[in-house]
Amino acid sequence: MHDSETTAHRANPQHTYAAADLEKMGYKQEMTRSRGLFHILFMTLAIMAVPYGLAAPIATSLVAGGPVTIIWGWVVVSFLTLPLACSLGEICAKYPTSAGAYYWCFRLASPRRRLLFSWINGWLTMVGVWTIALSVTFGTAQLIVAGAGIYLPDWVVKPWQTYLIFLAVTSVTVIFCVFFNSILPTIDVISAYWTLLGVIVILVCVSVKAATGRHSAAFALGHFDPSPSGWTPGWAFFIGLLPAYTFSAIGMIASMAEEVHNPSSDLPRAIVWSIPIGFLTGIFFLVPILFTLPDLPTLLAVASGQPVGVMFELIMGSKGGGFGLWFIIFGIGMFCAISISCAASRATWAFARDAAIPFHNTFATVNKTLSGGIPLNAILLSTVIQLLLGLIYLGSSAAFNAFVGVAVMCLGSSYAMPVAISLANQRKDMADSPFPLGHAGTPLNAIAVVWAMFELVLFSMPAVLPTTPTTMNYASVVFVGFAFISAVWYFISGRYHYKGPSLPAENSTPHQDENPAEKKEL
Repeated sequence: MHDSETTAHRANPQHTYAAADLEKMGYKQEMTRSRGLFHILFMTLAIMAVPYGLAAPIATSLVAGGPVTIIWGWVVVSFLTLPLACSLGEICAKYPTSAGAYYWCFRLASPRRRLLFSWINGWLTMVGVWTIALSVTFGTAQLIVAGAGIYLPDWVVKPWQTYLIFLAVTSVTVIFCVFFNSILPTIDVISAYWTLLGVIVILVCVSVKAATGRHSAAFALGHFDPSPSGWTPGWAFFIGLLPAYTFSAIGMIASMAEEVHNPSSDLPRAIVWSIPIGFLTGIFFLVPILFTLPDLPTLLAVASGQPVGVMFELIMGSKGGGFGLWFIIFGIGMFCAISISCAASRATWAFARDAAIPFHNTFATVNKTLSGGIPLNAILLSTVIQLLLGLIYLGSSAAFNAFVGVAVMCLGSSYAMPVAISLANQRKDMADSPFPLGHAGTPLNAIAVVWAMFELVLFSMPAVLPTTPTTMNYASVVFVGFAFISAVWYFISGRYHYKGPSLPAENSTPHQDENPAEKKEL
C-alpha cells in the first residue's frame, strides 16, 4: 500500500475497517479513501445534474405533450426510481466494492449461473457507463452550440464542428480526472452549491422577468397536447418520460466504493437521499419555467434541435439574460461530465481487475504518482472509447442519439439483474445487510425490476410518428449489437480467462461493526 495511504489508514480507523471488509470480498485496498458521506452524496447529485438532465431532452417532452408530460412525468419518474435506489442501496451496503452490480450478481446467483450472469452484467455496465458518460460530454458540447445560438441564431452547425467542441469538453474532463483527482471531492461540493444557487437564480429571474408573458396554473400544470408526436395521448405521455435519463446513473456511484471512508453506511444513504433531493431540485427548476414558457412552435423550430438557449433568451427578454441562465446549465453539465467520467473510469478499472476485458493487466493498474493514486490507463481507455463512439455523429446524428437510449437501457438492466436475483432467492441474502429494507423489501424490489424493464421499452421507441431515417430510434439495434459482441467475446475469450470476481478470503476476522453470522451466499 502506498505510504501516504498507509498513514491515512492509521489515522482513520474507518479506513482500516473498510480495507478489511474489502479484503473479505477478495480485493486489496489500492485506491485512496478520501470521500465522506456528503462528498459521495454531492458526487451522486453531480452525476444526476438534475437541471441539465431535465433541460437537455426538453424538446422531446414538449413534443410528447408539453407541460403535463414535463412536470407530472418528473413526478412519476422520481417516485418509480426511489424503489430502485432503495434496492441498490441495500445490496451495495452488503457488498461495497467498485466492482458494483456484476460483483453483486456473482455473489447472489447460484454457483452454476453466477459466472455467466456476472459476465453479462459486467458488459451491460461497461457499455452503460461508457455511453452515459459519452451522452453527458457530447450533450454538453451540444449545449454549447445552443448557447452560441443565442447570439448566432442563423448559424447551422456542422457535425464536425460539434465534434470538435466535444473534443474540447472531453479534454477538460480528462485533465480534471488525471491531474486534479485529489480535489475532486471539493469540486463535487462546489458543484452542489453551484446547482443549488443556480436553481434559485433561475427561479427568481424567470419568475420576475417573464418577458413572453405568464401562464395560468391550468396551463403550466395541466396543458397536454401530444399531437406533434403522432402517438396516442396515453403512450405519448410515457414517450416523454425522458427525465428518466436524469436518474439513469444512480448506481454508478458504487464504482467509487473503494474511495469512501465508510462505504457500507455512506453509499446506500447517498444513493437513496439523492432521489428526493433531486426530485425537489427538479420541481423548483421546472415549475417557474412552465409558468413562463414561450410559444411552443418557436421552441420546436430551433435549428439545432436544442431550444434551451432560445427559451431562456425569450423568457428573459434579452440575449444577455438568456446567456446568463444558459451558463448556469452549462456549468452543471461540465460538473456532471467530470464526475461521471471519474465514475466510469473506476467501473472500467474494476472490471479489468477481474480480467474481464482485453489487456486487463494494463487497465487494472493504479498509477500511484498522480493525485495519490488513480487508474490512469482505465481513464484513458474510457475516454478513447467515448471519442471513437463520438465519431458516429459525423455520419449519422440519428444513430448517434441512440447511445442515450442505450445508456439508460444498459444501466437499467445492470441494476435490475442483482435485484431480480435477490428477489428470486426470496431476499434471504439481504437479511444481514447494513441497510435493510425489511418487510418493504419485496414490493420495493418488484417495483424496481418492473420499472427498469419498462425503461427498456420506453427508450426503444421513436419520439415521433411516422418515423424517418432521422427520427427513428436505433437504441434497440445498438443494444442488441453490443449484447451480440459481448456474447461472441465470451465464447472467444471470456469463458477461458474470466473466472469471475475474487471470492472472499476465508480466514479474515470480522471487525466490531460486522455481523459475525454473515454467511457466504454463493
